[in-house]
Order: sequence, then structure tokens, then C-alpha cells
Amino acid sequence: MSDAAILCRFEAARSIVRDAADLAMAMRPPPGGPSGKQKSAQDWLTEADGAVEALISERIGALFPEDGFQGEEEGRTRTGRLRWVVDPIDGTSNYARGRSRWCVSLGLMDGDQPVAGIIQAPALHETYTAVRGHGAFLNGRPIKASPVTDTRSAMVEMGWSNKVPDGIYAAKMAAILELGAMPRSGGSGALALADVACGRLEGYLEMVINLWDVAAALVLLEETGARFSPFLRDGGLDRGITLLATAPGIATDLSVALAVPLD
Repeated sequence: MSDAAILCRFEAARSIVRDAADLAMAMRPPPGGPSGKQKSAQDWLTEADGAVEALISERIGALFPEDGFQGEEEGRTRTGRLRWVVDPIDGTSNYARGRSRWCVSLGLMDGDQPVAGIIQAPALHETYTAVRGHGAFLNGRPIKASPVTDTRSAMVEMGWSNKVPDGIYAAKMAAILELGAMPRSGGSGALALADVACGRLEGYLEMVINLWDVAAALVLLEETGARFSPFLRDGGLDRGITLLATAPGIATDLSVALAVPLD
């Protein structure tokens, strides 16, 4: 698809995501215990998930009816060479408790290649954007991956999932600690990957993560010089698999320690 067609869609999508984020903010539960339906351990569904996805799907469909569309909640509802992939609320466990670390994530794919991404975290007043070949930005300012080269100066996050066998999370976190890195777990895969892209984190590992979580973030990582495991090549288009994203200066050390190849 031509660069002009992608840029046109990207500009339209920025407005749509902004409206979707406003809707999510208006529907956000007050601070407190989780509000919503618990699908499984630490996996929540709120009314906003469906409402935000529906808004984005309808607006995209009206503007670009020839494009495909895939959402976390409804799956693939339309097909096309260009495909929009949305996670309406990434970080639902945080959102359901009235916390601030969550986002609306919308990626655009040309075939199997991510070409544009928007991640908006309205409660944090942050919006990440990227178009392949045109750089990546946080609130309009260019971003790049961390220059850190020593794992003892690194901050590394690991996502938690009930799909991971017992013992794996503890073993991987132990490996991070052995490197001298500072461990983190923030509850939003899309925002963690965006943090790697902008240098706030030197690494992020998720043992089972899905396309809707990463479709927007993969463009950010590519445009900022971060390295990441071959998620799309290894099956991430169709199912949840492992993803490691890392600053280039500690990529080898982190890949070896966590036993996740980067090529």
C-alpha cells in the first residue's frame, strides 16, 4: 500500500483513538476494588472494553470500508489487505480498579507487516505514535530506545499471565535479578513496550502475549532502534506467544539470560 494511503489512515485514526480514549475515561470505574467481569485469574472485562472497540470499529468502517478489522473482544470482523488491530483497553486489570496505567492501542497492518501505531494513555496524558519509516513520538516529541549497555543499570519489566505454567514467572524474574537489573510489573503490555521504545525501560518480557496487545507497539520499537524477538514470524499473527523487547545495548545479555532468541 502506498505511503500516502497509510499516512491518510494514520491521521484519521489519531482522531478516532482520541475520541475512544475520551469514552474510556468517561466510563472508568472509581478507585477501589475491581469493577467488571472476571474471565479468569487477573483477567477482567469491563463495559468499556466492548464500547471502545465498537466505537473504533464503526468509525474506521465508515471511513475505510475496504480495510480489515480485528479486535480483542470481537475478533476479525472484516477482511482487507490493510487491517486495523485494536486492544480497546490494554491494562484492564488496572482500569477496572480506577488506576491510571492503561491505554487504547490501535495498530495498522499491511498484510502481515505493522505499518502504523497509536497508543493513547489518557489518564497519564500520553500518546505514542509511529508510522513505519517516519519515526516514533511521545506527545509529538521524537523518542528512541535507551542507550544503557550495562544490565546493572537497567530496568526490566515482565508481564504476568495466567496462561504461563507455575514456576516460569519466578524463574524469569530470578534471571532478571541475577543480571543486576531492577524488575518491574505494571499491568499493561502495550505501555511496557512503549516504555522500551522511549527508553523508560531497557527490557520487557511477556511469555504469552497477543497480536492486539502489540500491533501498535511493534512499529514504535522498530522506529526507535529497540530490538525484539520475531513475534510475527514465530506465530504471533494467530496465537499468543512470547515476546521480548529490549534496548540494543543489553539485547544479547537479556536474550541469553531469559532464553528468548532475538533472531
